[in-house]
Amino acid sequence: MAGSNPSTTGSDPSLFVRVSRVIERIRPAVQSDGGDLELVNVSDEGIVQIRFHGACVGCPSSAMTLRMGIERNLLEHVPETTRVEAVE
Repeated sequence: MAGSNPSTTGSDPSLFVRVSRVIERIRPAVQSDGGDLELVNVSDEGIVQIRFHGACVGCPSSAMTLRMGIERNLLEHVPETTRVEAVE
């Protein structure tokens, strides 16, 4: 994803994999607008860290994408997630 090596500080690698699968389903929509996103980390507490790339960086709509798109999908498909944060 976006040329990095994502990792998880959590003890459940399957949680990271399940979150990653949801992110991969969302990415094409973000990429169609000239941006991209990278899954950075999933903590034991279910906090998902995402890094925006391309047109998403500094875009006023990225906060809405984060909450209404990414977080909503993750909470629906991976109930162990608690929230999504954007990181730099």
